[in-house]
Amino acid sequence: MGKIRTPFFRIVVTDSRKARNGLSIEEIGRYVPGQEPSIMEVNSERAQYWLGVGAQPTAAVEAIFKVTGDWQKFKGLPGTEGTLKFATPKPAKSIAYEAAVKQAMDEPKEGATTMKKKAQEKLAAKANPALVIEEAVVSEPAVTEEVAVVSEQTATDVVAEVPAEPVTSEEATE
Repeated sequence: MGKIRTPFFRIVVTDSRKARNGLSIEEIGRYVPGQEPSIMEVNSERAQYWLGVGAQPTAAVEAIFKVTGDWQKFKGLPGTEGTLKFATPKPAKSIAYEAAVKQAMDEPKEGATTMKKKAQEKLAAKANPALVIEEAVVSEPAVTEEVAVVSEQTATDVVAEVPAEPVTSEEATE
């Protein structure tokens, strides 16, 4: 049974006098080897009953019974819990959806997630207007003091404060 490259096997009880693919008496389990870990489902109660009344399992079914622990129960051997691995349960889709919605709510509302440098500066200025005003206030008085000092001095004093250019040897010969 199953699709191409997707095997699926049924564990059935059948009469040995019937054809292999003929009518089965009862389906007691299934085996899906294509997944990790493989799915092995066996109705343990029905398997114990059929083994108890004399049913002989094939080699493949006996191996499955050993993995599930049904063979050890029947024979009275230790290890009745078996060695079957179970897949971790997948989280519900509703939980994944709620997590995605919560993450979307945390994202910034304005345009792109990475802003240009000027856009970042504007956003910082909007967020902290007090810091920008303080910097402007501190820098303006320094400029006005220099202007005031220059306006108080006479024109001759300003010329005298300008450093003289060094005289080169060519200019000295002229």
